[in-house]
Amino acid sequence: MEPIGPLMHEHRLIERMIALLNAEAERLENGEKPDLPFLFNGIEFIRVYADKLHHGKEEDVLFREMEKKDLTPEHESMLRELVEDHKYGRSLVAELESAASAFSEHGDPNSVAQVLRKLTDFYPKHIEKEDKHFFFPVLEYFSKEQRQAMLDEYEELEKNLVNQRYKGMVEQLETRKG
Repeated sequence: MEPIGPLMHEHRLIERMIALLNAEAERLENGEKPDLPFLFNGIEFIRVYADKLHHGKEEDVLFREMEKKDLTPEHESMLRELVEDHKYGRSLVAELESAASAFSEHGDPNSVAQVLRKLTDFYPKHIEKEDKHFFFPVLEYFSKEQRQAMLDEYEELEKNLVNQRYKGMVEQLETRKG
């Protein structure tokens, strides 16, 4: 397996959660109230699974190793752009948490819907950028041994986070949201 394999596999689960968040945004845009337990589960999923586990593998393993290489200007630029994307994603999650918390106090579903829209517009574009324009070309920088070492580091990261818990969470929410 290549070190981009687990990252792309994780993207599929993240896309499933984004689809659920998109459906929630549509509900709110149709005048319904936010499902706060669902939103806070979604926030936890993105913070822990998408950011700490997935982005942790990217930033703390793949990107770190890339910074040791003599990258083309295009790959160097894309690497910096992806790091900035991750920071932006974190800011959107913080904004969503604030909007959801404010809803429970002030009852304004519009701000929740607006942030959900930003988040659900951002993530598919970010994932496409990585999957279709970045991951495959950058494999060329690494030897077979370096690729295996990255996979080994991924395993260590996964031991610290319960990967299956979040897969189960998304499946449960998909069933519930039907």
